[in-house]
Parts: sequence; C-alpha cells; structure tokens
Amino acid sequence: MNELIDVLDHGYVTIRAATPESDLSVVNAARASFDRDTDILREKDQRLIYYLAKHDHTSPFRHAFFTFEIKAPLLVARQWWKYVTGSDHTMDSWNEVSFRYVTPEEPEFYVPTEWRRRPEGNVKQGSGELLDPYVGKVISKDLQDATDEALGGYRYALAQGVAPEQARLFLPAYAMYTRWRWSCSLQSLGLFLKQRLADDAQYEIREYAKAVQVLATPHAPYSLAALLNR
Repeated sequence: MNELIDVLDHGYVTIRAATPESDLSVVNAARASFDRDTDILREKDQRLIYYLAKHDHTSPFRHAFFTFEIKAPLLVARQWWKYVTGSDHTMDSWNEVSFRYVTPEEPEFYVPTEWRRRPEGNVKQGSGELLDPYVGKVISKDLQDATDEALGGYRYALAQGVAPEQARLFLPAYAMYTRWRWSCSLQSLGLFLKQRLADDAQYEIREYAKAVQVLATPHAPYSLAALLNR
C-alpha cells in the first residue's frame, strides 16, 4: 500500500507512481550523448547530478516522473495549479475530481483552528503573526456556521432534483476540499519544492510541500538535494 501523509484537518498526499531509481535515470540521460549507461549509481554519478543542477543543465531531470494524489482545500489546489501553468518547465499533467459528475454525500471543508494577521506594510501576499486565540475561535465558528448553511442549501438543491453541476454553486469554493492527481517530471518537482518550502510560502501549501518532499526523497535523494540547494 502506498504511504499516505495526512495534511491539515482532512487532507493528504500519497505517491502513486515513481520512476524506479530516478537518480540513475538522470545520470543515464545526461550521458546519452556519449552512448554510455550504468546500472549502479557511483560517487562520480552523484557529483554529476550536482553539477547538472548547479549549472542549470535541467533536461536530464525531465526523464524521471512522479504521480501524486492530493486532497487539499481549493485555496491550495488553485495556487498549486497556477504554479503548474506559470512556471518555466514542461511535462506536467493534472486530473481533478469533478463535482459535475461526482456528488459527494458529505463535502469536506477546511476550517482553521488558528488565524493569521494580515502582514504589515505594503505587502500584498502572505500573513503575519497569529490572531488572539479567542478571536480566532470566534472566526472559526463563523466559518463553520457558514459552511454548514451552504451545505444545507446544496443538499436541498440536490433533493429538489437540481443537477449537481448547478447545485455545487452553494458550496464555499476556497474552503472546500478537492482531490486530484499531479504527474510531473523530477525537474518540475524540484522547482515546486524550492518555491513552496520557502519561508514566505503560504502556510497551507508549505505543509503539502513538506509531505511531497518526504514521499519523493527516497526515490531521488541526490537529485532533489541538488535541485533544492543550487
């Protein structure tokens, strides 16, 4: 069974597929021009991986692939998707559950137990220190009440025969959990982790990036270390 890492209150990340011995795939791709292949990752091969990453010779890292299954709030999913479409890499694939076809008996929502302040100064993204716990508790209850009310409207619409593709309009978008499969090259994975593990990344997506890193590292320890530390 694939290892599954829980994230946030209802989310998770699991790895569905990975290129066997991904580090070796990188090395053999890099040496293809010399018509050389190896079955064992040697010390000089490890040095080659670091050299490739340091000097931005990234095409060999696109010969290893990973497929992850992720369950996360839409606020995480859409930020992740913007990364996929906007970054300078290729060879990603994304397939997400559709609430046009799937009618969940119990949609799930992300309700934080802690709330962060808006950052000070002329900062347009990110967050600051935690709000007072009492204030946070009140806000969490307000959000829970709002999602409960929206869920009631969703269920009523379905019970009246409304098509799921319209009934889903009742569901709060950013808080609602969705599920998808993300396939990516090793290069793309390294770029994602470098961006989303950064201290200034949004807390929620950083927690998912940590889980992705834990799952992927055993498959490509040298390549990921090289891509993250260049």
